[in-house]
Amino acid sequence: MSGMLTVETSPETAVAEQWEPPMPPTDLIFDDGEPLETNRHRIAMNALIRSLQQVRADRNDFFTGGNMFIYYSTAQIRNRDFRGPDFFAVLNIDGSYPRQGWVVWEEGGRYPDVIVELMSPSTAEIDTGPKKEIYERVFRTPDYFVYNPFNRNSLQGWHLDLGSGYQPLVPNERGWLWCQTLGLWLEGRGR
Repeated sequence: MSGMLTVETSPETAVAEQWEPPMPPTDLIFDDGEPLETNRHRIAMNALIRSLQQVRADRNDFFTGGNMFIYYSTAQIRNRDFRGPDFFAVLNIDGSYPRQGWVVWEEGGRYPDVIVELMSPSTAEIDTGPKKEIYERVFRTPDYFVYNPFNRNSLQGWHLDLGSGYQPLVPNERGWLWCQTLGLWLEGRGR
């Protein structure tokens, strides 16, 4: 056959080269040295963590953390774009061992199922803007809430609709928001 260019190798000399993705970094930072905004923020974070642990005390198929970094891409690490939600929960995983942070590629690609950011006047725009967008588009976190512990009327929440993004949750007559993923009501408390 003229006009065709072919390359043939014998099975003995052919070497199958397999591409392997670059290894993710292992020297991750787990503490940025920044404390929570106020003691009330710390108390609220701990109350969320303890509440979920108490509700699921007989189970170890979840992880809940607070003020911990979530690593989700090597680009994020290169840009030092750390994400450390004030509270998050991941369901249907092995929660029997502690973690320094949540490293998505070490957790089977799992992102948080619920995130709560405890706002302050200095973080409100970021919590309801860029962070909300990342949690919606990258993390695809089903339930996202924000709350300022100094303003009991500040509780807001969204549930992810895969076709149209985050949809605002409507509070019940008591002002509570339903967290579908956890099957629990969230109530704002504060001054």
